[in-house]
Amino acid sequence: MAARESVVHKKERVQRIVATLEQLYPQARISLDFKNAWQCLVATILSAQCTDERVNQVTPGLFARLPDPQATAAAPAELIEQIIVSTGFFRQKTKALQGVARALLERFHGQVPDNMEDLVSLPGVGRKTANVILGHIFGKPGLVVDTHVRRVSYRLGLSAQSDPDQIERDMQKLLPPDQWTAFSMRLILHGRRICVAQRPRCEVCPVAPDCPRLGVSVPKTRPAQKRRRPSGSAS
Repeated sequence: MAARESVVHKKERVQRIVATLEQLYPQARISLDFKNAWQCLVATILSAQCTDERVNQVTPGLFARLPDPQATAAAPAELIEQIIVSTGFFRQKTKALQGVARALLERFHGQVPDNMEDLVSLPGVGRKTANVILGHIFGKPGLVVDTHVRRVSYRLGLSAQSDPDQIERDMQKLLPPDQWTAFSMRLILHGRRICVAQRPRCEVCPVAPDCPRLGVSVPKTRPAQKRRRPSGSAS
């Protein structure tokens, strides 16, 4: 389906997918808990190689002790490591948190910037994190590409690329900017619940009519075996 379709037909198909996912996941929001831009930035950094559920268990205690960039930059690294240890890679994440806190204080008066160029200039902040901030904090178009979006967008025939930045550009061409944030959030939810990495649940997927299932192997039915005649039977 997707390999030969025109751009016009692909955009029409994408809009059907948009409508289907909107009905399936009305709340298009990241699963992380936060109250402001700094907390969103911290939570997103901590979510690398960690579940959102685990991050949400850790951040209340972290924000109670270190509520802002000033406190985070000044805190002993050992204290931060102790608080976030269960999120994994805690030493690297501690360096990232303190690095971004110091950069905010030195260059942005302690405030999280509201544009892509400044956000990705912060240490440890890539386009994925920046798009989360733009879409969820500042209400600006931000198309988040994580492992789920990469997998589901390929299966749907929206992008054949493997590089997240290229996937983002491909999908931006298919969608109006006001749909970027919500659609990417719904792709993440769909990738977690139905279009999973192993054995996607295509049989119950509402998007199936508009999905070419690229890269999804269809289980083969075993051919019926011929019945063997019992020995001594008439030929």
